[in-house]
Amino acid sequence: MGLRVVFMGTPEFAVPSLRRVAAMTPRFETVLVVTGSDKPRRSKNSPPEPTPVKQAALELGLPVLESDDVRSHDFAARVAAARPDVIVVAAFRILPPEVFELPPLGAFNLHGSLLPAYRGAAPVNWSIIEGDAETGVTTFFLRKSVDTGNIITMDRTPIAPDENAFELLSRLSEIGAGTVERTLTMIADGAVTPQKQDERLATKAPKLTRENTRIDWNQPAQRLHDFIRGLSLKPTAWTTFGGKSLKIYKAKPSAIETAPDGPGTLRIVDGRLLVAGSDGWLELLSVQAEGKKAMDGESFARGLRAGDETLRFL
Repeated sequence: MGLRVVFMGTPEFAVPSLRRVAAMTPRFETVLVVTGSDKPRRSKNSPPEPTPVKQAALELGLPVLESDDVRSHDFAARVAAARPDVIVVAAFRILPPEVFELPPLGAFNLHGSLLPAYRGAAPVNWSIIEGDAETGVTTFFLRKSVDTGNIITMDRTPIAPDENAFELLSRLSEIGAGTVERTLTMIADGAVTPQKQDERLATKAPKLTRENTRIDWNQPAQRLHDFIRGLSLKPTAWTTFGGKSLKIYKAKPSAIETAPDGPGTLRIVDGRLLVAGSDGWLELLSVQAEGKKAMDGESFARGLRAGDETLRFL
């Protein structure tokens, strides 16, 4: 039998890592997969929806433990009963010491940034929002303070100029699967030399909220572009237009030389929908008005009534 692995994760980001770990037999044996509980669907007649990790685990024939309370004594006892040699965490909840101190070889997390940059809940989004040209994934040993543990290894990747958060997250999930595999091998071989994080370089990636995803048009066009792609496809950057919410999924800086009347100014040029930032124009390529379906910017522009073009995004 191989080293006993307990894998913990919930969203799609964690699925490639789970599949990679499960394939590492016979050296490693995935004895338990821990994930969040099934969620109710919109239709009352539909069964609850399992997490992406649960779906993958069932396909792989792996035992699953669902839990939304990782601090309960029962949860710690059930993980302990699996007798893990190592715990792998990828996009799961914050574990208490009673759990992450269980395995003799430690518990490690896969994080979507080059730590200590972007500690927190949304590292992929914030790396794009801040206009970074490079990011990556890091594995580190868990400790009580979130995302501060000693680094095991990391992998880097460039961020394309127009890449959005959904696209980057998908790429990082695949890159991270290889990082997790290498990390487990290093642990099993006794080849880990943990590196302390440099606190002087630490930055935060706070949870995305309704407040911090609202667009501030008093920003340069390039920064607005980065903000919008950093929040696409979810939770989505938003603004208000005519007193209603408007989501913006995709945009790009425009080269037109017409001077803006002020940040948030709306203009239609050759059928294209433009809005002004602090230093130039941004073309809106995909939007969704409140209560309506998503549409391209030109379709939205065609649907404007006379006088609407004098309104501003706020």
